[in-house]
Amino acid sequence: MSIEPSRRKFLQHSGLGIGWLAAVDLLAQESKSAQLPGATKRVISLFMQGGPSHLDTFDPKPLINKLDGQHPPPTFGNADFQNSQFKDSIVLGSKRSFRKHGQSGIEVSDLLPHNARMVDDIAVIRSCYHEGFTHSQAQFLIHNGWSRIGRPSLGSWILYGLGTENQNLPGFVVLLEGGVRSGPAVWGNGFLPTAYQGTTFRPGRNPILNLTPARGIKEADQQDLLQTLRTLNEEHLGARANDSELSARIASYELAFRMQMAAPEATDISGESEATRKLYGLDDALSADFGGRCLLARRLVERGVRFVQVWSGNGMNATDWDGHIACDRNHQAKAAQTDKAVAGLLTDLKSRGLLDSTLVIWGGEFGRTPTSDGGREGAEGRDHNPYGFTIWMAGGGVRGGKVIGATDELGLRAVADKVHINDLHASILGLMGLDHTKLTYRYQGRDFRLTDVGGSLELMKKLRA
Repeated sequence: MSIEPSRRKFLQHSGLGIGWLAAVDLLAQESKSAQLPGATKRVISLFMQGGPSHLDTFDPKPLINKLDGQHPPPTFGNADFQNSQFKDSIVLGSKRSFRKHGQSGIEVSDLLPHNARMVDDIAVIRSCYHEGFTHSQAQFLIHNGWSRIGRPSLGSWILYGLGTENQNLPGFVVLLEGGVRSGPAVWGNGFLPTAYQGTTFRPGRNPILNLTPARGIKEADQQDLLQTLRTLNEEHLGARANDSELSARIASYELAFRMQMAAPEATDISGESEATRKLYGLDDALSADFGGRCLLARRLVERGVRFVQVWSGNGMNATDWDGHIACDRNHQAKAAQTDKAVAGLLTDLKSRGLLDSTLVIWGGEFGRTPTSDGGREGAEGRDHNPYGFTIWMAGGGVRGGKVIGATDELGLRAVADKVHINDLHASILGLMGLDHTKLTYRYQGRDFRLTDVGGSLELMKKLRA
């Protein structure tokens, strides 16, 4: 759905800057009319940094085991594959076993037994692809729809289009494990006003720094101080009407004041039942960290946060999903950290009646190759593969228990019902009730959008069917 003409005019021509608090409040009020009936209200993105292997998780390929240790058939050639030596590489079979699960009979590997029991709630998209071979290119494509730095992120676009449902918490929150290969720009606002950037919460008991007021200060005194500061800042802004960073900073002071009460309650999981804590794997040292962030994600969307991004992996080869050296060993470690929490999140959302209104997305920046990394005989790692990989979705209007698309016999390229990253983004926006062709922002004389000049809604139709 397009942004209303009055709102578009305000966004593009207001001299106040979108970060100004009154503008933020206006957008929050108007957000109620921005969604189509039945559209999902919020998103939890579970991002597996480094690139999980679809061949060892959700896309079984018996042929790679038959050809294990051999060269790929000549028919696969080198066309559009960055590794020009692909035909001379060695096929690497999977050490995982696949089995059908649920009433839908979707095949999932033994690497993810908890994910497997949720397949009837999941739509597995096996035919995703894009053009980014390196981590940074691929992460920008997945998160920002563009392979280079500078474009707004998916979360920023959604917040821009729909506003926030909660005035006491940020509308877009990022929950990290550690470092990020492509840097904070992947949850940044790009050329959108600064108020739409993601807000990172730190791991641990104090996710937001400097939130507690100084000892001895009374609430009335703090309010008076903030009002004085706001008056001075607005006078300063009057001469700098298009400075969205200054506008956003004015708004952030007010938001921080409101968060002093809301944020500690939202981030405190100590009151959760023992059964809930076990559901997310908090009773196991291996899964407690990621599980805690998944539980926090549920608490945030429960309180109206529009977009929550939960990261697995800290941006280093040895400790994220980048299985160059020993892919199976690497994936066993990452699955042990994440599998139970992911299933627990879906189960918890469903039991609370939140899954229908919350879209959950699982995936990384790309998949892995069916050949050993570097083409070495005996090597057990897999290289990057952006030409065919898997992402799954659940909730938010998605009908589960289905597989969409397919890769070729080796799992190298998407070949059936192909889903480009533009199509994926168009469909996510569509599920949110937003028309990707009309959700635009004028910058340097051009109307930009998340899907650039591409994007199809065929995926969304299949997800809902």
